[in-house]
Amino acid sequence: MLKLFNLGEMPGLDSMTVFHALARLGIESLVVASPRDPIVSVGYFEDTEESVDLDFCVEQAISVMRREIGGGTTYLDRDQVFYQLILRKGNFIIPIRIVDRYRLFSRPPIQTYRRFGIEAAFRPINDLCTRQGRKIAGEAGGDIGECMVFAGGILIDFDHLKASRVVRSPDLTFRDMVYRSMKENITSMKRELGEAPQRKEVESALIEEYEKLLGPMEPAELSPAVREMMTQLEKDLTSPRSISGKGVNPRMQVKIAEGVRVVQRLRKVPGGLIRITMEVRNNTLGDITISGDCTFSLKDRLQNLERALTGLKLERDVLKRVLDGFHSEYSIQSPQVTAEDLVETMLSQ
Repeated sequence: MLKLFNLGEMPGLDSMTVFHALARLGIESLVVASPRDPIVSVGYFEDTEESVDLDFCVEQAISVMRREIGGGTTYLDRDQVFYQLILRKGNFIIPIRIVDRYRLFSRPPIQTYRRFGIEAAFRPINDLCTRQGRKIAGEAGGDIGECMVFAGGILIDFDHLKASRVVRSPDLTFRDMVYRSMKENITSMKRELGEAPQRKEVESALIEEYEKLLGPMEPAELSPAVREMMTQLEKDLTSPRSISGKGVNPRMQVKIAEGVRVVQRLRKVPGGLIRITMEVRNNTLGDITISGDCTFSLKDRLQNLERALTGLKLERDVLKRVLDGFHSEYSIQSPQVTAEDLVETMLSQ
């Protein structure tokens, strides 16, 4: 029988180290918890210094830690109810394919949302979204010790401004686009329902739905051994070595939701520096801003160009045709900056 740790609100870092400790100790369980104070959780493979505005986090007393499972950088606070499932790798209920694991273990949070009148659905590989396509939960998974961990969060409410601010941004244009994209693509129970439901009601519904899937669970409290492990893990996962490790530069990009990201591409050409900040939705351009220190005649036409590019597939032939046509129609002069340069910037990796 799985153990149930219904922990309510707890210190921010504790709400994350708890599932690491349980997995290290091989304790099959479900954790339901909320962080009392905000934290930033960095995915295992991410470069923290490239992903997080560490100075802002220090100013705002926001703790930063690196979790031992995948996914992107996430901002977490008390308006989220975490669900963390820890199962031994040999447990027969775990599907072989990762996408099937996410689909199966997402059923309880999906049903929880539906009980409150929100039509949520699974969107591969690690998002839950509303009927309108807005993300309402992000999930992550991975192996820790001899256990598989699956984790996510019910969004009772969501602070778009704070979540966008903890992201490291090269300039105000990028930060503003991240914020606008989050506002458009990430929703919450409060936004969908007009008011936030009671946390206890959400927690109870979530536990009931997980018991429907996994069977009755045994209520439990954190033992001294678990708490001791949590204390050690907090030191490890927040240490400078852990925070600055990995060095996997994700380029300048922020994942907003499954299939939605904000990216910035820089390219030095003979005519100067091209800077393109863009929202990309399933390989289609959303918002786009073109800037840099290069010369571009008829600057007022830039907005026309940005509008012309919006909605296009991020494909060479499509972009080249529109850019060539735009330069020709308006007799654009951009010394030593060609339409091909703009295409190469948008497509650069």
